Amino acid sequence: MALRITTLAERPEFAATLWDMENSWPEFMMHDPLADLFYAVAETVYPEYVLVADDDAEPGRLAARGCMMPFTMEGDELPDDGWDGVLRRGWLARERGRKPDRVSVLEITVRRDLLGRGLSRLMVDAMREHAARLGFAELVAPVRPIWKHEEPYTPMAEYIRRLRHDDDLPHDPWLRTHVRAGGRIVKVAPRSMTIAGTLAEWRKWTGLPFEAPGPIEVPGALTPVLVEPWHDFAVYVEPNVWVVHALS
Repeated sequence: MALRITTLAERPEFAATLWDMENSWPEFMMHDPLADLFYAVAETVYPEYVLVADDDAEPGRLAARGCMMPFTMEGDELPDDGWDGVLRRGWLARERGRKPDRVSVLEITVRRDLLGRGLSRLMVDAMREHAARLGFAELVAPVRPIWKHEEPYTPMAEYIRRLRHDDDLPHDPWLRTHVRAGGRIVKVAPRSMTIAGTLAEWRKWTGLPFEAPGPIEVPGALTPVLVEPWHDFAVYVEPNVWVVHALS
């Protein structure tokens, strides 16, 4: 397949179906309270930072999308609040009229029936090229390792130290894709995404009973969800991994 990757600004006809693409994200991840700082205005405020892809076999049908957000750093170190921190800092920079000095990947989503064909790497490469065209010196990414959900009790710092014996590349395929594309693993973002809800909301999102107190495993979650039945809430704090792509 020949993939054509452009910005949403160049192909605004994709705006109508941008969020309809079938994907493999867990339902609970659609309820991060900061997400609307980008996603609710992506088509109107950030079309230059949304990449859309279709292929020659099905032109006009979205095959993959990639979202980026410009933001202003607070200090020199990438923030511990990762994905949520990018959203907050990006929104504040726009509201205060400050010039962004960084741009971050927010997501790369490939249509479910096209997974495993190397489209994610093509989208990473396209994001690197586009960020450079926009004048940024580096592209940063709070990466969500795709195998981490299989061992939610393993600390992320331990998980990312795991390398393959044959080439010393990361054990996790998504981290490996970023490193092969030129990215450098920098640090863990220990509270990259925080999602809280009532027990009824979590039952709706997961189909699980959420009755016993303490940590429970939830399919698709990278760490256990902490349940507090006496106070009718549960909270999920997801760690991500900061990867930096130097562009010059």
